[in-house]
Amino acid sequence: MSDPSNAPVVKPTPPEAEVLVWDVPVRVFHWLLVFSVAGAWLSAESERWRWWHETLGYTTLGLMAFRFVWGWVGSRHARFADFVRPPSVVWAYVLKMLRLRAPRHVGHNPLGAWAVLALIALTTLTGVSGWLIADGDAPGWLEEAHELAANALIATIAVHVLGVLFSGWLHRENLVRAMLTGRKRATADQAIPAAWAGLGVVMVVAVLWFWWSQR
Repeated sequence: MSDPSNAPVVKPTPPEAEVLVWDVPVRVFHWLLVFSVAGAWLSAESERWRWWHETLGYTTLGLMAFRFVWGWVGSRHARFADFVRPPSVVWAYVLKMLRLRAPRHVGHNPLGAWAVLALIALTTLTGVSGWLIADGDAPGWLEEAHELAANALIATIAVHVLGVLFSGWLHRENLVRAMLTGRKRATADQAIPAAWAGLGVVMVVAVLWFWWSQR
């Protein structure tokens, strides 16, 4: 007869609920960036809308500066250390994804994390090159670099959106809604303790003030 004292201890699975995962600054950053990049892209070819193109371009640079800082000092799932993984982990995730067995992540998954880094890099490159050619005296190669970076950014955004839709379908969750509400299905220990709503309000006010000052 087996000894019950030697039986393995099975720990109960922690219950899941809708908990706060994305803080307000991350969500404000995300949607302001969506608006700014879309607006800058749509106004790129029109001299009539040049003010909007340049103002929104500068806005993206300010947002990038914030995201870089918040990636080091922000809440748990906003920090680069929480979601950036080495290539071997990303490749393993891709293979599992192709077999429809990719594990669910509360924050960014390994592939999505690299997409975030690519978006940050391309947005910064597009914004900086646009700033350098704003006076109209930039060399031709810089204007071509700006356009190339912008096109690469739009392509990366398209891939990112497809990835979000695929991941949402695979794990049966609405990731767009999560970026609006900040809440996802997770265990209590995966939640963040504070929403940082005040900082989000400051961000919105700062952007609106910048737009008003550029009139």
